[in-house]
Amino acid sequence: MANVSAKAPTLLADLGGTNVRFGIAHPDEDQPLIQESVRKYHVKDYASLGDAAKQYFKDAGHEAQRAIIAAAGRIDNGETVKVTNNPWAISAKSLAKELDLEWVHLVNDFAAQSMAVMLMTDEKSADGHQDLVPVGKLGVPKIGAKDEQTFVVVGPGTGLGVGGLLIRGDKVSVLQTEGGHAGFAAHSAEDIEILKVLNLRYGRVSNERLICGQGLVNLYEAICEISGQKPQEGITPEEVTKRATDETCPMCGRAVETFAGIFGSVAGDLVLTLGAWDGVYLTGGMTPILLPWIQKGNFRERFEAKGRFRDSMEQVPTQAIMNPEPGLIGGAALAIVEAGGTPLRR
Repeated sequence: MANVSAKAPTLLADLGGTNVRFGIAHPDEDQPLIQESVRKYHVKDYASLGDAAKQYFKDAGHEAQRAIIAAAGRIDNGETVKVTNNPWAISAKSLAKELDLEWVHLVNDFAAQSMAVMLMTDEKSADGHQDLVPVGKLGVPKIGAKDEQTFVVVGPGTGLGVGGLLIRGDKVSVLQTEGGHAGFAAHSAEDIEILKVLNLRYGRVSNERLICGQGLVNLYEAICEISGQKPQEGITPEEVTKRATDETCPMCGRAVETFAGIFGSVAGDLVLTLGAWDGVYLTGGMTPILLPWIQKGNFRERFEAKGRFRDSMEQVPTQAIMNPEPGLIGGAALAIVEAGGTPLRR
């Protein structure tokens, strides 16, 4: 992390496998992310992050003195990152020089999303928008209500991201993990059959093989095979979701319902692994789209079904992040920290 310095306009980038989103943060503002500054670009249209950022500055008309880049990949010594589902490789020092910035700070995308929840609320705005929507009967926990709190942030998009948020007094820290690549644990007879199908295809089966965009397609194809049905070739995650919504494809409906249930199991396992008894935030590009199935399906049942720990799991709140820019909001929270402040609102 760069040395703490005075507040200054900060370029934010949320870099995934398909898109990169840019925005500008002013760390001294009550709402540090400048909403009108947000733009989205397709990764495939640019040779590098630097090229995309130059186009952003040209399009948006904003300037910045430093940058925080939230990237979907493992950060090596805080200096470089090779994005997991993306051809770009990024060097903090080279990018700072290319864009004439004081410094560039690289973070894992889910480290940023873990920070974002401190700037979010479950209150409805004038247009009816909510950043956070409870999943299940428990409400949204208040971050900072206790001196010690541990949360999980998990969500499917192009891949499956996993992060942790730790509150210890006035100190806030994040866990940058690759938990999405942990091995899939089958919990039901159907899970076992799905695992057999995907094991023959991939060998080792990680959680990300099921809980992400392509994972939804994998589930659809596996369920078709188990049921003796012929899957549609080249079907996309969007088509699976649409046909499930329209009730025009029973296999698509089963795939989405199974996705929600397995997502619940994975999220519950993360609570046990990290000791995140204070709550789970569900994020990623697919969560808002699949929220109806997460709300009404087996997500909470499978989340709570942890044997001797069921009673404890029933007390752990889960909430969906509905704000479309959690990565940029998290970058804004990090910009506050870099400038010597705290995003923790008690």
